[in-house]
Amino acid sequence: MSAVRVLAFAGSLRKGSYNKKLAKQFAAAAERAGAQVTVLDLADYPMPIFDEDVEAEQFPERAAAFKEQLRRHDAFIIACPEYNSSITAALKNAIDWASRKTTDDEAPLEAFKGKVVALAAASPGGFGGLRGLVPVRMLLGNIGCLVLPQQLAIPHVQKVMAEDGSIGEEAIQKQVDSIAQALVDTATHQRAG
Repeated sequence: MSAVRVLAFAGSLRKGSYNKKLAKQFAAAAERAGAQVTVLDLADYPMPIFDEDVEAEQFPERAAAFKEQLRRHDAFIIACPEYNSSITAALKNAIDWASRKTTDDEAPLEAFKGKVVALAAASPGGFGGLRGLVPVRMLLGNIGCLVLPQQLAIPHVQKVMAEDGSIGEEAIQKQVDSIAQALVDTATHQRAG
């Protein structure tokens, strides 16, 4: 059986995003766990705000490309910033576009159903982005993803993450490794079933 394919990305568009750096740390951990990993930057997939009129006229090319990335992978690592105690607009919009059918013979929610997801967040604030993970977990569960119960929220991230994204606290790095291993193991089991 080929290696589990994992797509890692952040729900942030900002160049210096802590969550983009965290997604890369999880990607490296998933590779060490035996997965084949692709790291994606949502900023490379600009798409209009979801609108059925726009969809009817022509499905946006970058939205379709993002959806295809989701379809080609068995599992996702999503590092989610918390904006006003919730999901980011960029992430919600990308999910909304990817949830839409692009062909008549496509199964509903094909890009999401049965995909295993690991969630994480990092923030300079005291909650570590934890409140934003709640709506992301709910949304992904409602569209057919299997979201791991283990998750990571890193508060005061500027104190533990270096400029290159490396994590200076061994306990946090162990959590990253443990969650990445659980993701790969669960996705492997899902594919075998």
